[in-house]
Amino acid sequence: MAGAPLIKRGTLSWIEIVRLGLVQASLGAIVVLTTSTLNRVMVVELALPAMLPGALVGLHYAVQLSRPRWGHGSDLGGARTPWIIAGMAVLAAGGVLAAIATAWTASAPLAGIALAVAAFVLIGGGVGAAGTSLLALLATDVTPERRAPAASITWIMMIFGFALTAGIAGGMLDPFTLGRLVAVTAGVCAAAFLVCVAAVWGVERRERAPGADAAAPAAPPRDFKRALKDVWAEPKARTFTIFVFVSMLAYSSSDLILEPFTGLVFGLTPGQSTQLAGMQHGGVLLGMIAVAVLGARFGGRGFGRRQGWVIGGCVASSVALLGLAGASLAGPGWPLAPTVFLLGVANGGFAVAAIGAMMGLAAADGPGREGVRIGLWGAAQAIAFGLGGFLGAAAIDATRALFGEATLAFALVFAVEAVLFLAAAYLALGVEETERDITPAPSLAGGAP
Repeated sequence: MAGAPLIKRGTLSWIEIVRLGLVQASLGAIVVLTTSTLNRVMVVELALPAMLPGALVGLHYAVQLSRPRWGHGSDLGGARTPWIIAGMAVLAAGGVLAAIATAWTASAPLAGIALAVAAFVLIGGGVGAAGTSLLALLATDVTPERRAPAASITWIMMIFGFALTAGIAGGMLDPFTLGRLVAVTAGVCAAAFLVCVAAVWGVERRERAPGADAAAPAAPPRDFKRALKDVWAEPKARTFTIFVFVSMLAYSSSDLILEPFTGLVFGLTPGQSTQLAGMQHGGVLLGMIAVAVLGARFGGRGFGRRQGWVIGGCVASSVALLGLAGASLAGPGWPLAPTVFLLGVANGGFAVAAIGAMMGLAAADGPGREGVRIGLWGAAQAIAFGLGGFLGAAAIDATRALFGEATLAFALVFAVEAVLFLAAAYLALGVEETERDITPAPSLAGGAP
């Protein structure tokens, strides 16, 4: 029995799902400080080039290419909880070091930047290890009919972590000093780590099924490259990887250009554009809640079917982006606020439905490779997010230089993003999440997968 795999059962209660959502909130609390607050301090208070925090955020995404490796480790280890806690510890340490590096940069720029690079490597590694293992745990322990609402709950909790941290930490940072920045960041990181440990402790339960030695699938290959090749050889896992990349590239490409668009084309003030961004985030939250409620109400049928939500969200996002392209050409007479709100609702519904589908696909081929699959898709998302913001902004600069005006440049870029969402919807047609859909590829190790 020593080598028998441990059989996971979809037995998480709603309370336990909310507890795991607190882990996501803890992750978000640290990430929002390191990618937003420290960004602002570097650029405004320290007058450093904006490309520095941009490069550091890009580095943390690049490190997340290691997600499949972390997922494989949790597959082999037979438990996700240690990986979540260890990843959170690394993330918290990286957050504290990032704050120290920011403060150090004021007096010793080169040393501070060097420490910041190391800190953001830790941040990327911590997010990758903890986030991948958390999703793998949800994939294996949440029953199919609860996956869509579970995805909504965990992502709503992440937004809650963003908002709570911004509100509390923002108030504690005034009157601002670099020493206060380090103290507040350390406090947030310590609190987030403790919340994570309390939330995840005892949630994961593993039982051996009778006859597991004879009936259970063989353990995954211990060699990481072989395990990754096995997963990549699965047609729908491969297609879903491409879907994640294309959809998240479209999703993230408007992040850095939406507020400049509202200012350049519609003449909104910074305060007005920020309010409009708040309306978009409100739409995202509404879309997430809609998927949670309808997913719980209808299960895997009708409106609750994850594939339908994914495709519908992609198409609706495309329509909203085409609306923004039209707004670019029409100018101030266009109903901008409803268009931006629609984009938020469509993005929110699509995003959590895609996470729910990811959970189902990860577990569809039985136990053994859930972490590698989740890690592969997480790496695709990280690449897309790292490229999306940069390419969206660069495309605006290029098209403005080519056409000599902002309106046509924004219209063209929004239209391209709309086409990407339609391409993602087409890819989603081939990745319906049911247990019979993923055909196991022959194991490269020579045995049954």
